[in-house]
Amino acid sequence: QVQLVESGGGLVQAGGSLRLSCAASGSIFSRNVMGWYRQAPGKQRELVATITTGGSTNYADSVKGRFTISRDNAKNTAYLQMNSLKPEDTAVYYCYFRVGVASWGQGTQVTVSS
Repeated sequence: QVQLVESGGGLVQAGGSLRLSCAASGSIFSRNVMGWYRQAPGKQRELVATITTGGSTNYADSVKGRFTISRDNAKNTAYLQMNSLKPEDTAVYYCYFRVGVASWGQGTQVTVSS
């Protein structure tokens, strides 16, 4: 089993920054994918960014150039640096971990005011 603990959400003004972190523990294998999805009230969950153990990244078009995902494999931790935040980024952000079946973090609220 894999457990995910995420943190870093909060309330910021438009144009501000936040950094999310997600620490994985348990049955972690040498190759995996971590990242974040987000879900706003009344909307479907959508991919934000992912990163493999080898450092390959994937971003939603809406966050390219503003968000950066990274990871520290020694700590089994992923980070999402969010800059130039917009009100439309407001959502609950869920950490994601996948080898076979996906595991999900508890979610952290990000609210961006205009």
